Amino acid sequence: MDQAIDERPDSTPIEASQSLAERAGPLLLLAATVFSLDQITKALIRNWLAEGEYWPANAELIRLSHYENSGAAFGILQGAGPLFIVTTLIAVAVIGFTIFRENAYPRWFTYALALVLGGAIGNLADRLGRGSVTDFIDPTHYPAFNIADSSIVIGVATLLILTFFERNKHATEVAPGEHQIENSPE
Repeated sequence: MDQAIDERPDSTPIEASQSLAERAGPLLLLAATVFSLDQITKALIRNWLAEGEYWPANAELIRLSHYENSGAAFGILQGAGPLFIVTTLIAVAVIGFTIFRENAYPRWFTYALALVLGGAIGNLADRLGRGSVTDFIDPTHYPAFNIADSSIVIGVATLLILTFFERNKHATEVAPGEHQIENSPE
């Protein structure tokens, strides 16, 4: 029984005959895991520390704290919740469409998108349910963040790295019928 194989550069071969559940299931599981870890850790912090409180008191590098952020990253655009809700819903729709497209992207690209999706939904749930996002990982000389933020940053960084390497790979390949120009001394 032969199965069609889609050989994509810089990725594991993806079977063209995979069902939607086989293809998207692991990605949705990753997004759901990120979302769950994010929501559980935020709930634990809200139950343990009062807003503005932190632990340990004498930490010089990193500590756990409880901040409610109604703005964007680094606390900018405070009070712009409706804007963030709309942009997050658009991003979730685009990422969801991308993940569900049949074999549209290399596997690692879609896993990076799943990290972004899980983080985006985690922060969206906070904005819809609480009006603000709970941040608790607090490097003492850097703004506080949470699991959702970390997942988004890791996902976006992975996408940038994959895109960079994919672009470099294509730039060095010579298409059939084309001739590579050789540098010769004049």
